[in-house]
Amino acid sequence: MRLTKFTDLALRSVMRLAVLGEGDDPPATREVAEVVGVPYTHAAKAITRLRHLGVVEARRGRGGGLTLTDLGRRASVGWLVRELEGDGEVVSCEGETPCPLRGACRLRGALRDAQEAFYAALDPLTVADLVASPTGPVLIGLSDRTSA
Repeated sequence: MRLTKFTDLALRSVMRLAVLGEGDDPPATREVAEVVGVPYTHAAKAITRLRHLGVVEARRGRGGGLTLTDLGRRASVGWLVRELEGDGEVVSCEGETPCPLRGACRLRGALRDAQEAFYAALDPLTVADLVASPTGPVLIGLSDRTSA
């Protein structure tokens, strides 16, 4: 199973926000993009999706920035990946040239089961688990370098 670049970017953005301390200023989308090493426009799209999911809160103006919501902190990584990836099939049996086996294929069901097993393996993990040591300190170090 391979995640889209969009999902990878969204997860990295959530992880960055998860390591913010109590006194830290909430970063802007541009700062998150710099820390996770992606173009601003890509980060903005991911942050917008995360806001719609209720995982990230964004405030404008002085004192504004991005923060992780309570849902974002306790969300299952499996749930988050499902939401970001959508309900798409692993393989497409339809389309311009439909697969001739689609009416009697066992592969499609096996791949769907494997996809669900992949998500199920992520279900017990939370965002907090993802930023436990050694990841959290590395993310904080990246932030320190971009703000210097």
